[in-house]
Amino acid sequence: MGRLSPKSVAPKQSLNTKDTSKSQEIAQPTSSDGPPKPSGNEPAKRINTASAGYSSQLPPRNAPKETLNPRMLAHAPATHGSRTTILQKLHSAMTALNEKLRKDKNSSNRCFVLTPDEIITMALDEEEKFARDSPSVYGNVIKLRIVRVTKMGVDEWAKEVMSHLNARYYKINPIQKPPAIPRPINTGLTPAEEIAVVSQLVTPLTGLEEHGYVTKQPTNADIETAKRGVGESKGWEKCDRCGQRFQVFPGRREDGALASGGPCNYHPGRPVYPQRKKTDHVTGPSQPYFPCCSEALGTSTGCTRAETHVYKVSETKRLASILQFQTTPSQPGKGPLEPVSIDCEMGYTTLGLELIRLTAVSWPKGSDLLDVLVRPMGEVLDLNTRFSGVTPQHYASASPYGTPIPSNNSPSADEKKKTNPPLQLVQSLAEARGLLLKLLQPDTPLIGHAIDNDLNACRIIHPTVIDTVLLYPHPRGLPIRISLKALVQRHLGRDIQVGDNGHDSREDSIATGDLVRVKVSEKWKQLKKKGHKIEDGKLVRPDGQVATITSSWTTVQKSKSSR
Repeated sequence: MGRLSPKSVAPKQSLNTKDTSKSQEIAQPTSSDGPPKPSGNEPAKRINTASAGYSSQLPPRNAPKETLNPRMLAHAPATHGSRTTILQKLHSAMTALNEKLRKDKNSSNRCFVLTPDEIITMALDEEEKFARDSPSVYGNVIKLRIVRVTKMGVDEWAKEVMSHLNARYYKINPIQKPPAIPRPINTGLTPAEEIAVVSQLVTPLTGLEEHGYVTKQPTNADIETAKRGVGESKGWEKCDRCGQRFQVFPGRREDGALASGGPCNYHPGRPVYPQRKKTDHVTGPSQPYFPCCSEALGTSTGCTRAETHVYKVSETKRLASILQFQTTPSQPGKGPLEPVSIDCEMGYTTLGLELIRLTAVSWPKGSDLLDVLVRPMGEVLDLNTRFSGVTPQHYASASPYGTPIPSNNSPSADEKKKTNPPLQLVQSLAEARGLLLKLLQPDTPLIGHAIDNDLNACRIIHPTVIDTVLLYPHPRGLPIRISLKALVQRHLGRDIQVGDNGHDSREDSIATGDLVRVKVSEKWKQLKKKGHKIEDGKLVRPDGQVATITSSWTTVQKSKSSR
């Protein structure tokens, strides 16, 4: 039989490793059978970490005194002997890495060198976690973990140790990067002139259908095929988060359930694959990891738990079977309309990933045009608040779209702090789409980041789009895309999508528009060198013709000034 896991754990403490070198160095008593061990109440004084080999730049951790013996579980996934053998191999791999870290010349990581007791505790914690969370595949996943630890570099090991210390002892605040300094955008053009130049950035969508861009409506036959497929599948879907198969019940099952399969364990962040370094042959290559929890790929089923599984529909004809796509209609009475920058937020329902918030701002000024909540057609499984920023409270406090907003000539101090009024609610996706189409002509530049997702969520086919994914392509090309957050930080010096409140679609739509303004500035410099000029807010080519847009393609018409 194994030992019961210890229940007494040192209370967690919060600190910043950046400041510990001056104020948090604690003397650790030595013992005859090993290196210095943490003590709970020793006075603070400096010790020679170079000779001891164990860093004292963190408060004492009071690691429990345990033996390398698997902890007892009510339902063990393997025999005690098998678990012991696996545990010993895991502990051996961790000990080797800890020794590498102790000898590492990178002083910033030396605070993560563990004592022998702490290594045993870390190995026991990991083995127990695999045994509890993945009993059916325990042997496979923990063997993969041992292989990963064996190949791990010291920098990645330091991150693993930080994650372990955070979970068991205290919260280590990573060294904060200095806040980004926003860079002003100066195109040297008026708003009307920027609109004239942006016509040169419109990208035809023909040929991009395989990457999710829809250029024509699915036929009725396609829709009927999709409906038959949904009926024959009997609601079985693949979870968009963990990959497990589950069954969804639109309209609810007899017992009120919306989905089967129980809770969903998953990683909310996509895995990061570190770039290879020249020193990998010495230190070992960095392993892929999840940024949400810093866990290596394949080491656990997930760090986040949701009440139910969710799924996403990507097939065009199946999307059309829920609501048919609509091509942007012409509005003869309105004339040319200014470009629009949009962003959509989506949530999971029994019909897949549906639109729940739609935001549109003018370009290049960024003035508010539309910002509404959308009532989805399916029953809500998860509002995806971590990314969408939409909560049940938003729906509870929303008023119907078109409700007059009462004016308050003398707002209170608390009301002044509220920068955004409550969102209004439209009752269907079709209604939200209609509101957006009122802002567009077929030749109106529609701006977005990964705009195929936004257009498909709205079921709109628009021929004149400017997608920042295409303006700032990934070096490896589609379907790989650079995130909006990374582009904004790199080109605008701005931090967006920070905090735990989810994304702000208004902030994202403005940031996307500003990225286009950066490209407008670059494009105008190129055009000037070729002899282009701007007259009366119109872009005039060297041959005296005006460049305009009629659809996805740039056409020309004779300039009046040249006649």
